[in-house]
Amino acid sequence: MQGNLIIKDASEVVTCSGFKAKRGKEMSDLMIIENGGVIIEGGHIKAVGDSCEILKDFDTHGFDIIDAKDKAVLPGFVDSHTHFVFGGYRPDEFAWRLRGDSYMDIMKQGGGIANSVKATRSASKESLAASGLKRLDSMLAFGVTTVEGKSGYGLDSDTEIKQLEVMQALKEIHPMDIAATFLGAHAIPPEFKGDEDAFIDLVIDMLAQVAQKDLAEFCDVFCEKSVFSVEQSRRLLLQAKRLGFRAKLHADEIVQLGGAELAAELGAVSADHLLQASDQGIKDMAHACVVATLLPGTAFSLKEPYARARYMIDQGCAVALATDFNPGSCFSNSIPLMFALAVLYMDMSCEEAVTAMTINGAAAIDRAQTIGSIDKGKKGDIIILEYPSYRFIPYHVGVNTVETVVKNGRVVFSKNKLPEM
Repeated sequence: MQGNLIIKDASEVVTCSGFKAKRGKEMSDLMIIENGGVIIEGGHIKAVGDSCEILKDFDTHGFDIIDAKDKAVLPGFVDSHTHFVFGGYRPDEFAWRLRGDSYMDIMKQGGGIANSVKATRSASKESLAASGLKRLDSMLAFGVTTVEGKSGYGLDSDTEIKQLEVMQALKEIHPMDIAATFLGAHAIPPEFKGDEDAFIDLVIDMLAQVAQKDLAEFCDVFCEKSVFSVEQSRRLLLQAKRLGFRAKLHADEIVQLGGAELAAELGAVSADHLLQASDQGIKDMAHACVVATLLPGTAFSLKEPYARARYMIDQGCAVALATDFNPGSCFSNSIPLMFALAVLYMDMSCEEAVTAMTINGAAAIDRAQTIGSIDKGKKGDIIILEYPSYRFIPYHVGVNTVETVVKNGRVVFSKNKLPEM
């Protein structure tokens, strides 16, 4: 449903204005309007500016009005890397990591992704949809109005398609927008160990089915040592592009393999993780305008070094932030935690972090033209904080400061009132 809404007298409207990813120094410019207001008509932004100016002589009949005095207004957050549709949980593996087992050690023992694959294969569509719906509600309360969701816990045609069909069904019943990504090449099934090329052939066959059913926009691959090589990832993604998918990569997370360079070579929409990305790979991504999607919650959970956000931004990269919400390496969808980690441990400024979670997150899923900023013509996806400045997001460490969430001009979450869904 599309709504008509006026938000007025905000202490600041943080517009993040723009229609493409912001790179390098551009990420620091939030284009703030004091005493700001926003008019949303038919679900889209009609005007943004000084409240007095945009409301002068404006007929407010038929509009709901929110007084945002002493509150900050921002674009809805875009969580551009998640795995939110899955079966089962992996708390035992968290305990194993605490005793010193590495992520890759756990995978070699049959845990990790393979554990979630087993649970997801056995789960019904109904159970996956029910748990996915609860997770979307939780994300919405944190101010996320658009989310990317990946398959990848099937590693066979039936389960991969089942995950994507669940996401498609959730799009119809939840206010949040979902960008679907096919991640059939997330891990190597035991039966294909030693014959990874044959599994890539199978994933390419799956791709054709996903394309025929129009279930995903993007194709992703875990380009990593002991998973899929640069050559295998290239072969898969080139075929994906031929079928009309945009390319994404899990790149250089555990070792420096060359995933960032491959992302630049293929013109991928994003390369994600990048904890071990090389200087050259980062420069190549900046030159090719590939969004560097950084996932601080995963580095935090795995006790790994954080991706070099400061270096990337200084080299002219467009950096996005996302949660990587998943049942293993980061069982958290906490947006305030991501902000805190970014500014405290990744040398990002508050301004850069806001850009990374809004317009650059939108660019990481090829939606910067329609969401991610408060600009005339874009979707009316807005969050209102309970504090007067965006700086309270990381300052109030780990605590959700979002009071109200607006999607397409309708209030879909409020701390003060439960909305009709």
